[in-house]
Order: sequence, then structure tokens, then C-alpha cells
Amino acid sequence: MVDITAVRGSEPDVSRERGAAKRPVLRPFQAAIGLTLAIGVLVSWIAIHIGTVFLLDLSWTTAPLVPVIVAVQCWLTVGLFIVAHDAMHGSLVPGHRRVNAGIGAFILTIYAGFAWRKVRNAHMAHHDAPGTADDPDFFVDEPERFWPWYRTFFARYFGRRSILFVSTVVTVYILLLGAPIANVVLFYGMPSLLSSLQLFYFGTFRPHRHEESGFVDRHNARSNEFGYLASLATCFHFGYHHEHHDQPWVPWWGLPAEWRRNAQAAADRR
Repeated sequence: MVDITAVRGSEPDVSRERGAAKRPVLRPFQAAIGLTLAIGVLVSWIAIHIGTVFLLDLSWTTAPLVPVIVAVQCWLTVGLFIVAHDAMHGSLVPGHRRVNAGIGAFILTIYAGFAWRKVRNAHMAHHDAPGTADDPDFFVDEPERFWPWYRTFFARYFGRRSILFVSTVVTVYILLLGAPIANVVLFYGMPSLLSSLQLFYFGTFRPHRHEESGFVDRHNARSNEFGYLASLATCFHFGYHHEHHDQPWVPWWGLPAEWRRNAQAAADRR
């Protein structure tokens, strides 16, 4: 693997990860792999989005397909955000800050009209002080309860800008492009809302909630012990959350290897 600090323009992407004690490294062909996977997620999402919102005829014949389509599109919507998340850390296209920012901003816009700088700054603040009062993603009042924390989390990010964006998209889809209301609700609204629940549960609440066992270090994060497929299905490996906080420059698809390495090291110490 290549030392990321030797790559021109890469330092600003990781400079705010003050908690990282290890030297950032690049994986071989990291940009090529990351962009290929990102394009796959994006193209799949767009194809299903257009096909179901505008072209699918809802009937008793197609009804059994609805929950399957919603589940797949929810998962792909989670994937969109994870790609944007890698862009925030500069791990999508290492050494190219503007490329990361451009891709991340585009994806956050189609995700829910989110503002790139606002979301990125909040996420960097989360890494600076995870699980503390200074963490914008943490719910100090009730750090062990899902719904109060989710309501606060949702309201913090889904503000007037997002409401205006989603309202505009829905209006254009229905009034100008003739999309059926049921299709818009089922295949645009439902996957978006469910993806926020999925991202929050597996990427914020489950890793950072307070439990009797506490946390192992200052990252105040824990990883799930899911296998590869379950980890991919739940949150694109973002459930390997301690590994992410410990090495935030590792792209989402590289987290399983880090988790296995840490698990093996822990087993060897026993």
C-alpha cells in the first residue's frame, strides 16, 4: 500500500482527523475501485428510480415486486450516502479534493438536497469528538434510546433546504412529468425515509449508543460482528464503525479487511 501523505493534495482531506494515530495509507487502485463501485451504485439507483417512479404500472400483478424494489432502492440510497461519506474523507479519489467535493456534493443533493459543506463540517466535528457533547450527531440527553435520538438527528439534517428540494422534486414529478402519486410515494419517498433509518441505526445509534459494557477507547465507537454479506446489506460495511473511526481514510469497501485484521489481532492476544 502507498503512503497517502506522499500523494499531492491529499493532506487537507485527512488533516481534520486529529484522532487518527496511524499513518494514512492508500490501497492499490483505490480511486479506480472506489469510482467503479460508486458508478455502479449511482447508475443502479437512477435506473430503478426512473423505471419505478415513471414506468412501473402498479397492479395486482406487480404488487409482490413492490417491497422487493423498495428494499433494494433503500439499500442503494444508503450506498449513495456512503459514497458521499467517502468523498468527505477524501478516500473516494485520494489526492483530489475538488473531485471528492464535486462528487460528494452531487450525491448529497440528489439524496435529499443536503448542503455539502454543512454535512461535511458536521461529520468532521463528529470525528473530532465522537460520543460527546461536542459531537453534532450524538444525543447527550438519552444516548441509549433510539427514537428520541433519531428525531433529533433527522431534524438536524433535514431542514428547510431539504424540504424545499424534496417538495420541488415531487411537484415536478407529478405535475410536470406525470408520475403517479403512488409511485412517487412508494419508490421515491419510502426508500429515502427508510434509508435514513437504516443509516442512523447501523451507522450512528448502534455504534455509539451507551451500553453497560462501555467503549474500548476514546473513539466511543464499537463495531458489529456481522459477516461480510450481512455487513454489506445493512450499511455498506459502515457497521465496522470502530475501524472507520480508527482509520477514517479507509474506504467503505476496505473496512471488512481492517475488521478481520483487528479481530485476528484480538484473538492472538488471548
